Amino acid sequence: MVAEIINLRQVRKDREKAAKEAKAAQNRVLFGRPKKAKTLAETRKTLEQTRHEGHRLTEPDTE
Repeated sequence: MVAEIINLRQVRKDREKAAKEAKAAQNRVLFGRPKKAKTLAETRKTLEQTRHEGHRLTEPDTE
């Protein structure tokens, strides 16, 4: 019945590394879009905004 000897510092570093890898994977999902997808989304947003503004009855007052 010999207990396994572990290095607490190494365990802590492994745990922190796993947490960083999980955060990186989450960021890749959130922010890792190709440039083509980003420009397409931006173009669609601009077009949608232009169409929305085109339905105004009067121009807003600009001061």
